Amino acid sequence: MGSHVCRKQIVRWMWRWSVCPVAVSSGHMPFCSTQQEPHQANPSHTSQVTHSPGNQLTLCSLLEMGFSESQAKEMHEGAMKSRGKHVPSVLTALLLLGLNPSSILKIMQKCPEVYSLKGADLQQHIDHLRKMGLVEGSLQRMISRYPEVMLLSVKRVNMVSRLLREKCLFTIHQVTDILRDSPEVLEEDLAKLEYKFQYAYFRMGVRQPEMVKAKLFRLSLSELRCRHCFLERRGLYQTPDKKGQTLILNPPLKDILCVSKETYLTQVAMGTAEEFHVFRKLMAREQEAEGREDEYSIDEELGEDKDDDDDNGLHRKKRHWNTGYKKDRK
Repeated sequence: MGSHVCRKQIVRWMWRWSVCPVAVSSGHMPFCSTQQEPHQANPSHTSQVTHSPGNQLTLCSLLEMGFSESQAKEMHEGAMKSRGKHVPSVLTALLLLGLNPSSILKIMQKCPEVYSLKGADLQQHIDHLRKMGLVEGSLQRMISRYPEVMLLSVKRVNMVSRLLREKCLFTIHQVTDILRDSPEVLEEDLAKLEYKFQYAYFRMGVRQPEMVKAKLFRLSLSELRCRHCFLERRGLYQTPDKKGQTLILNPPLKDILCVSKETYLTQVAMGTAEEFHVFRKLMAREQEAEGREDEYSIDEELGEDKDDDDDNGLHRKKRHWNTGYKKDRK
């Protein structure tokens, strides 16, 4: 019902705009006036505006779309700064999506690059996201939270989706949930994205449904490592064995990741902010030392013959497999 009313409003705005063009003077935009001056200084300019209303954005048209006066002013200023040529069609696509003027203004504030999009390209992105299972409600929430998704190519979205399905073995429904709750994953490096999954799967013993529930991909790999290892070294987390069993009861992943740092420290890790700060510094030093060791081992391998290289490579792969996750090389 709401979508139908929105479409009627857009059609009415487009019709009124086409039959009642607004005269635009350089450097000034009237709020809403269909009265023309008695003497037109430049008839050809007025004729041009009349025949191509879709490319003009005025305060009047923004008010017709439902923006308040203050919102219309801010939206118009942003459009002028970006010099976008297709802003009316972009706004129309967002309104037809079901977003209200306040939500659209917040989107433009977060990501001014949206002003420069073409309405047809934006609609193509929206249609593609719908095909991936992002239905009404989820799609609007995703775009409002991370409007940069509208700037990504269809190819990029497909690449991330394929990696999550084929290499991380998430179901199609789980991939949809990940994109809805953690759309920033679409811009993450694919190798780092896969490694983050492997760390949670092998090192922490967490399975895909729990990862989705805990919104794993919202956190950086360094934060994930830090929170996990802090618990582990305090004896509060244990990597499950091959049968998935542990000697202690591990806290759920969502209790580790989906809470603030204060809640994590007081209710999960039972530690202080100072202890966690010191531990974070120690972790950074350890990772830096591991990086130097990896570089040194690579230099040694380059100086050995091919057979030794093959043997060392097999041994190294076996050692990494025993740790349960791939070593992150720098």
